[in-house]
Amino acid sequence: MANTSYSLQDQDGNTFEVFVYPDRRLKKSARWVRKDEKTIVVRVPYRMPRQNMDTLLDDVRRQLGKMRKPARRRTDDDLQARAEIVNLKYFNGAISWSSIRWVSNMRNRLGSCTNGGPTDGHIRVSDRIHDWPQWVIDYVIAHELAHRAHGDHSAEFWGYLRSAYPFTDKAVGFIEGVSHASKETLNIDEAGDEPIAS
Repeated sequence: MANTSYSLQDQDGNTFEVFVYPDRRLKKSARWVRKDEKTIVVRVPYRMPRQNMDTLLDDVRRQLGKMRKPARRRTDDDLQARAEIVNLKYFNGAISWSSIRWVSNMRNRLGSCTNGGPTDGHIRVSDRIHDWPQWVIDYVIAHELAHRAHGDHSAEFWGYLRSAYPFTDKAVGFIEGVSHASKETLNIDEAGDEPIAS
């Protein structure tokens, strides 16, 4: 499939320009992100048939509808302000990042942090946790901020995070409980030994 663009209207009548890019790294599922108020970027498996686009765009439209209410309760500005509080309170203001924002396209991960490259310091937090307790949201924020000091999930990372954020183990237990109740695997790292944000 070649690069293409589409026009998409959500349930509120807002029109978005959707840019679709084939990605050889994707095998089965498409990934999308809302870049700004009017633009959505979708990455699709390289060999995805063009006739699947209508179904994919309908799925994006449904997910945009689900985002409406939570997005009005907690905004990216709120998330940035909360990250600044977590940084000052638990890391003595030592962590820096470029941006932090809510995203709707992470299903099993609760957060991600990019170290290096053109998106260095970009932190994303899954909007599925909008209504979770603040101390659990703070854990996800703290987890991603800790990745600015330790990019992996090494013993040093977990020691650093636990020494900084005192509710780490309590939050991990909460997430494990949600995972069990929903029968989903949330935030398990590659080794499968610790619940993580990413």
